[in-house]
Amino acid sequence: MKQIKSFLDPPKILVFGFATVILIGALLLTLPIATEDGKGLSFLNALFTSTSATCVTGLVVVDTGDTFTMFGELVILSLIQVGGLGFMTFATFFFLLLGKRISLKGRLLLQESLNNTSIEGIVRLVKRILIFTAVIEIIGGVILSIRFSFDMPIGKAIYFGFFHAISNFNNAGFDLMGEFRSLTPYVDDPIVVLTVCLLITLGGIGFIVMSELYEYRDTHRLSVHTKVVLLTTLILTLGATILIFTFEYGNAKTLEPLSNTGKILGSLYQAVTPRTAGSNTLPIGDLTQPTLLLIIILMFIGAGSGSTAGGIKITTLAVLVAAAWAQIKGKEDVILFRRRILMETILKALTIALSALFLVIVLTMLLSITEKGHDFIMYLFEATSAFGTVGLSMGLTPELSPIGRVLIIFTMFAGRLGPLTIAFAIAMRRKPDAFRHPKGKIMIG
Repeated sequence: MKQIKSFLDPPKILVFGFATVILIGALLLTLPIATEDGKGLSFLNALFTSTSATCVTGLVVVDTGDTFTMFGELVILSLIQVGGLGFMTFATFFFLLLGKRISLKGRLLLQESLNNTSIEGIVRLVKRILIFTAVIEIIGGVILSIRFSFDMPIGKAIYFGFFHAISNFNNAGFDLMGEFRSLTPYVDDPIVVLTVCLLITLGGIGFIVMSELYEYRDTHRLSVHTKVVLLTTLILTLGATILIFTFEYGNAKTLEPLSNTGKILGSLYQAVTPRTAGSNTLPIGDLTQPTLLLIIILMFIGAGSGSTAGGIKITTLAVLVAAAWAQIKGKEDVILFRRRILMETILKALTIALSALFLVIVLTMLLSITEKGHDFIMYLFEATSAFGTVGLSMGLTPELSPIGRVLIIFTMFAGRLGPLTIAFAIAMRRKPDAFRHPKGKIMIG
C-alpha cells in the first residue's frame, strides 16, 4: 500500500503524465498522414519533435512548415497547448464540463503542476487560466491573421495567425514559415513584432500574476511574487533590448540593413524571445558573441513561475540577488518589497539554480563529445536552450547525432518539469530526522 501511495505522489504523476502525452504525440507523428512525403517521421525524430512541443521548447530536427501536413501541424499545436497549460489543467477542464468535483488529490496535483503555494482557490485559478488563455490567443490570432492576410490567402492567413498566436503565447516557438526562417521575414514589422512580444510576455509572467492583475481593480493589492515578476521582467526586457541594440549596431548581417525602427524592433524581439519563446526575427547564427552570451544568460533565467516558460525563473534570480545583497550589507534577513523571504525559499532557489547549472554544464560537456567539429558556444547555446525550453538554435539541432538527440530530449523534459520535480519523482522522500547534528564551521570565499 505504501508503494502504491508513493507512486501516486504528485511529482511522479506529473512526470508520468507528461511522458505519456509525449509518447502519444510521437506515435501520431510517425503516421504517414503526418508528413508531406507520406512516410511519417522516424520514431526518434518524432519523439524529439513531440518532446519539444509538449515541453514548449521549439527546438526542431526538421522544419515544421516544410515537413508536416496539416494533421501533423495540428498534432504539434495540440501538444503545445497541453504542454503549455499542463495536462492537469485540461483534465480539470473536462471534469468541470462533466460536472464532477475535483478531489483533494486532484487539487494537490494542480498545486504541484501550477507551482502554486496552496490549494486554496486552485480550481477557481484553473477556470481563470482557461479563460485568460482563450481570450489572449483569440485576440492574438485575429491580429496576426489580419496582418498575414496581406501576404497570403485569407484561409492560410487565419491558420498561420492562430498557429503562431498559440505557439508564442505558450512560449513554444514553433513556426510555419519554412526553411528554418522563423519570423525573420517580419523583423521590422511593428504589428507582428509587438503582437508576438506581448503574447510571449503574457505567457511568461504566469497565470497567478495575470489573475492578481485582473483582481487589482477590486483588491488594490499585489503580492510580493507579482511585484517581483513584473519589475524583473521590465528590467530584463529593457536592459536586454538596449544591450542587444548596442552589441548588434553596425552588424551587416543583423541590424545594419534595417531602418532605425527596424533596429529597435529587432533588438526588442531578440530581448523578449529568450524568455522563453524560441522564435526569432534576427538570424541567430549571425549574432555577435556578446549578444549570444547575453541570450544564453536570458535563456537560463527564463520567465515567471507558474507560467508557460522555462528556465530557473526570474523569481529565483530575484531571491538569489536579494540574498547576496543582504549578505554584502551584513543583514540577517533577506528583504524584497518590505517582506522577509523565508530561508526555505532561499534554499530552494539556490538548489534550483545549482541543479540547473549542473545540468547545463554536463549537457554541454556531453554534446562537445558526441557532436564534434563545432564551436564551444554552440554546445553551450544548445544546452541552455534545451534546459530553458526556449527553442533558439545556432543551427546545431538539425545536425545532432542520435545520441545528441536523446540527450536534448531528456534535457527538454527535465527543463519543463523542473530538476526538483524530476528528483522528487525519482527519490524516496524521507521523514525529517528526529535529531540535529552539531554545528560545523567552514570557511567560505
